[in-house]
Amino acid sequence: MGSGAPRLNHAVRTLRERWDDTKGHWSDQVARDFEKNHLIPLEAQAKNAIVGMEKLADIFNKLRRDCS
Repeated sequence: MGSGAPRLNHAVRTLRERWDDTKGHWSDQVARDFEKNHLIPLEAQAKNAIVGMEKLADIFNKLRRDCS
């Protein structure tokens, strides 16, 4: 069973890259507020989700081995 963690990690990296490109054209206070209030918290939440998904994948793999 594949984990969604790599896909989520890739999506977050892509979002960050696109945001960094956007900041070259949009650098006012609204952009800074958007990054602070939305993007940074989203990245932190995604990181926590990825860690949780990886832990669950490890648990499921152990269960599969133990039940075989």
